[in-house]
Amino acid sequence: MLLIRTTDKNFDEKFEELLGRGAMDMEHVASIVSGIIREIRTEGNEALKRHIEKFDRWQVKKESDLMVDPLAMKKAYEALDDELRDALHLAFERIRSYHEKQMPKSWIDFDEAGNTLGQKVTPVDRAGLYIPGGKAAYPSSLLMNAIPAIVAGVGEIVVATPTPENEINHLVLAAAHLCGIKKMFKMGGASAIAAMAYGTETVPKVDVITGPGNIFVATAKKLVYGDVNIDMIAGPSEIGILADGTAIPEYLAIDLLSQAEHDEMASSILVTPDAELAETVRETLYLELGKLERELIARKSIEERGAIIVTETMEEAIGLMNRIAPEHLEVMTANPFDILPKIRHAGAIFMGHFTPEPIGDYIAGPNHTLPTGGTAKFYSPLNVENFLKKSSIIAMSEEGINAIGEACALLARTEGLTAHEKSVLVRLK
Repeated sequence: MLLIRTTDKNFDEKFEELLGRGAMDMEHVASIVSGIIREIRTEGNEALKRHIEKFDRWQVKKESDLMVDPLAMKKAYEALDDELRDALHLAFERIRSYHEKQMPKSWIDFDEAGNTLGQKVTPVDRAGLYIPGGKAAYPSSLLMNAIPAIVAGVGEIVVATPTPENEINHLVLAAAHLCGIKKMFKMGGASAIAAMAYGTETVPKVDVITGPGNIFVATAKKLVYGDVNIDMIAGPSEIGILADGTAIPEYLAIDLLSQAEHDEMASSILVTPDAELAETVRETLYLELGKLERELIARKSIEERGAIIVTETMEEAIGLMNRIAPEHLEVMTANPFDILPKIRHAGAIFMGHFTPEPIGDYIAGPNHTLPTGGTAKFYSPLNVENFLKKSSIIAMSEEGINAIGEACALLARTEGLTAHEKSVLVRLK
């Protein structure tokens, strides 16, 4: 695992490489994805079936084969052992409680002239959720995407998940039942994004698409944006850790590996002013690495995309981490809340020695669908507002339009829009 110091002569070059960790070669796959989208738009179900047979390796014999039977979701839920069912319910309730606090309100305001201004908050009619199902299946992703949509009051939720060999993870089915999902489709990749964005004979067109996926999914979301809304363009998972001498090396090592085991493209970065801690963490990490079930994946991630950076001060460490803008940021210091005001860019911030990143993945409550690759500088975590839209409310009184109408007409005339000008003037005394 790369260990560098800010005093190294080539530090700037190495650090710039780390900042490029989230780069995806979308240009390389864009033509492929564009072709897939075009086929779905023109051929509908026929193209969708053809793509499923090619990429998921099973034959769709009839339209109903595309859909997951809600009875299968119910049976999967009922087959859970009590402990696992309780864990799912605990996660559901905590995630729902957190997102309920995010819900914005409609409002109306009146001024002395009798004018009314306000904002109306309305959920989208239909949301499409993409839930990965390739190398691994993530029921937690279904909870994290469905619950804010439920809280927002979305009229209909459509779920898409790939089913290699026509197999679907029973925990994903159970989570779908818990969330009350009625429409779930066995489709994945760019085909699924296109089907939800434009609709087919079987798949309804949605208004917003959320959820993580591979480079083909990310590229498809980027290409359909504008025809539908999307949450973000997410890349490989990542973690950044700020630590001082009070941090426990074993905790840091395992936390770095918790992201590395996701996939080979994940990145794990520790930044600390404590050189001794840095060395100990690297040694401990390799001891723990051999114990992982996904050792080969984690090893490639750590050795190709991981780094430990030793700074001269904690202030310097914080500055570097703000430039990294990690998806997940752990602050493992003696007084993490002293550092919190200085953190400007991070998807989710985990405070203190007893707050490991995986607690946020599953059960803490905040959403785990987060901006990656430095996009935390301008993106937020998935939240209730991704499934809402806002309408402005304007109601002028006669007294009100007489008070401000001349100024409005002048601005319209200045822009050369005479019908705009007259539309106001004809209403004035």
